[in-house]
Amino acid sequence: MTLTNIEKHHLLPRGMYFQKKSYEDVPLLSFEEARSSLPQPIYEQRPDYLECYWKAWEIAYRNLHVPTNESGFVSNFIDAAFNQDVFLWDTVFITMFCNLANPYIPGIRSLDNFYCKQFEDGEIPREMVRETGKDFLPWVNYDRLPLHSYFHNHYGHRRLFQTARPAFEEMFQPKLGRTVEVPPYLTLDNLNHPIMAWAELESYKHTGDAARLELVYEPNLRYYDALQYHLQNHYGLYVTDWASMDNNPRNKYLGSGVDISCEMVLLARNLIDIAKVLIDRCQSRGDKEKAAHYASQINRLDEEASQLTDTINRMMWNDKVGFYFDVQETGEQAPVKTIAAYWSLLAGVATKEQAEKLASWLNDPATFNRVHRVPVCSADEEGYDPRGGYWRGSVWAPTNTMVIRGLEKYGYKDLAKEIALNHLNNVVQIFKDTGTIWENYPPDAVDSGNADKADFVGWSGIAPILYLIEHAIGIKGDARSNELTWQLTPGQGTVGCNRYWFAGKTLNLLAKPQDDGAYRIFASSDAPLTLKVKLINNEVIHEINGDCEFIIEAVRYS
Repeated sequence: MTLTNIEKHHLLPRGMYFQKKSYEDVPLLSFEEARSSLPQPIYEQRPDYLECYWKAWEIAYRNLHVPTNESGFVSNFIDAAFNQDVFLWDTVFITMFCNLANPYIPGIRSLDNFYCKQFEDGEIPREMVRETGKDFLPWVNYDRLPLHSYFHNHYGHRRLFQTARPAFEEMFQPKLGRTVEVPPYLTLDNLNHPIMAWAELESYKHTGDAARLELVYEPNLRYYDALQYHLQNHYGLYVTDWASMDNNPRNKYLGSGVDISCEMVLLARNLIDIAKVLIDRCQSRGDKEKAAHYASQINRLDEEASQLTDTINRMMWNDKVGFYFDVQETGEQAPVKTIAAYWSLLAGVATKEQAEKLASWLNDPATFNRVHRVPVCSADEEGYDPRGGYWRGSVWAPTNTMVIRGLEKYGYKDLAKEIALNHLNNVVQIFKDTGTIWENYPPDAVDSGNADKADFVGWSGIAPILYLIEHAIGIKGDARSNELTWQLTPGQGTVGCNRYWFAGKTLNLLAKPQDDGAYRIFASSDAPLTLKVKLINNEVIHEINGDCEFIIEAVRYS
């Protein structure tokens, strides 16, 4: 019997670089079962924060899955609940609030099901059918044509499912300007946002699970190599199509994407950071050969990341405007300002001066500083939709999180917090008005705009869960240094968090305001750690193991 190309595709070997080969996991908990173990935030002045927080967890627990036998998935997972498929881009951001409840929900382990579907050349699909584990068929290059995008410039919002596959001549084929002898297994639609290693490091900072880094290093390295082979063009940049920004005004100009190009720098730098952790593990167990192997990869990755950084700054930075732009196939910069430029901060591509200019755009009411921050398209661009319009102007939790982490990297912590709290406050207000959490939000009004997906947790759980604890209450643990930092805000009243979990430790934390502006801190931990409490210009550090009580004064310096 002769097999079709589609049937041959489904029989290809997969997951050879990921050592978990079969399903293994702990039983899933229901929300009712897990609630008494989840972090319990305290914010006496804002009961609406707490109501939205618990609602977000309740919705998230509806979206937990044990994989079917047919799927070949190897771990329980949380899903975006967007449709019947699982998405790499969505899953990465879902892990970031799930890290806070790591032992009680399959957050970071959800990425296992992408690693176990990796092709021999390193490609990883960004969308798969949840029940079968098969690749989303329209984005499979089953005829092994040269790299192309199936939906490029035809991907209007709500027009995904077409009845017939167009002829190859009608598809978008990027001009790489270099010879690629072996075509990819997937289309360009299915090869974007290489950010799993970033998610792994975010998880590691909270959990301290270095063994997981060892498990995921090789799949991420192979993924990096695959994208470098298939997507790098003659400019030294990386091609993309709509890059998950489905109907953004930028799409008709792509080209080389500032997001995918910066994300490749980010992936290289993330791999370097992971390799350094693994070198320490190898040295501690006397494995000098493996440590030397990681060290050699660091040298290669560092050289490539530096070269790509130089190319991005030469071709994508516009010094006159003070912004990063996509690059068209001609080599000219695209004329649309979008949030994609801010991947340059997270990746460490921008200089200090460039970062300052990017930060200034975030404070500009005519562009990105709207009523609800931060829109994915600048408000002064043609095609911007003040009611959201999906990726024409909406505010999305994942892109906000990217912006916030990038700002923090460059020291703009106050601006990062301001954006996080703006998003949190608007999400909570709209929750109070509508009773639900939405996939995205309009930039120019505090309502649900023209979004149509409610109960979306999904990545929209980031604001009511992660931003509440990390930015509003101010608590963030760092497993690498065994430190917990608590940044208090004057006038916020009694705040804290019971059952705060990080690095295998569980803490109860409470801050009560005093008449003179100071706070009395009550803290307990079931294992040793360093607690740093900050208030205005004052910082108090305590080594705690068990119960601890102290005062932090509201010190001010002129």
